[in-house]
Amino acid sequence: MPGVTSPELAADEAAALGAPLLEVDAVDEGTFQRVALANGWSDGLPVIAPTPERVAAMLAAVDASPELSLGRVPPAGRAATLGVIAANAVMAGCEPRWFPVVVAAVSAVLDPAFNLESMVPTTHPVSTFICVNGPMAESLGYNGGANALGPGNAANATTGRALRLVLQNIGGGRAPDVDRSTQGGPAKYTYCAAENEKASPWAPLHVDRGFARDESVVTVFGGSAPANIVDYVSSTPEGILYTAASTIAGTGSNNAYYMGQIVLFLAPEHAATIAAGGWNKADIKAFLYDMARNSLRDLKRGGMWGMQFWPAWFTAVDDDHRLPLVVHPDDIQVIVLGGAGRQSCVMHAWTGTTTGISR
Repeated sequence: MPGVTSPELAADEAAALGAPLLEVDAVDEGTFQRVALANGWSDGLPVIAPTPERVAAMLAAVDASPELSLGRVPPAGRAATLGVIAANAVMAGCEPRWFPVVVAAVSAVLDPAFNLESMVPTTHPVSTFICVNGPMAESLGYNGGANALGPGNAANATTGRALRLVLQNIGGGRAPDVDRSTQGGPAKYTYCAAENEKASPWAPLHVDRGFARDESVVTVFGGSAPANIVDYVSSTPEGILYTAASTIAGTGSNNAYYMGQIVLFLAPEHAATIAAGGWNKADIKAFLYDMARNSLRDLKRGGMWGMQFWPAWFTAVDDDHRLPLVVHPDDIQVIVLGGAGRQSCVMHAWTGTTTGISR
């Protein structure tokens, strides 16, 4: 996880939203909850007042000026200075030791390839999933085991929440005026976990993406809340992955019509069975690319048929042709995650984001 580079100094713009937060002094926490709600600073859950002392403690975890900006957060375009990011991390309940992960995640979503500007105001229930890999995942206490995507771990919960508050408070992505998600979803509160590298029979995500195993890396994906894949019976790679393919290929997902990226969260028990059958991640991706498909006939029954983002070649095939959900097998990411139990899950990408970004 590299440090902050190529800064855009924009301290004068921090006042657009950051200064009111940074100037909060020691106040009654109950009073601050009312102030935060009235100003739209919270996500509806209790927040911690970002006093100067708390913000300073957060900033001490990174070796950079509080006026250093990682860029502008769309759609509002305000500068994401470290000081304002720190204030939001305080409000989310982060401990200072987790702040470098928050900074890396903010840097990742501000990469133009992430397409945050289009993601924030969509009606789709997309959120930002943070995957933590490498030595810091364990040393900082991130959970990749049982209930990794659920409650109970402060590092996961507050890191994911901090990123969401940054998008809301700096980028202006508040519901319902800017964030127009039809129903929203729990992943919009927090969406963060470590990969369960110890339980994985294969190289972890960050190694797949070109990093060394002993590097600490943060990767952020844009996607919906996970859909469950339960299979307690199959004893072969084909059986487990056929079950996964049938869940992945639902015609109600954006991927069915617009393609994009898919993240498969494989439970350790499913991963072990697949690996015991001699399969690697490339085999998994190739199988799902071939099997997680829908016929053009089925897609024409409803869903998103006729929308402007259809790949042009879809209309050049006959109705019985089975169409993939991704452009290439490598657009399927495989992450080993979770604890005991033969239940995996899948995260479908949002239309406009076709790749995860790593820092």
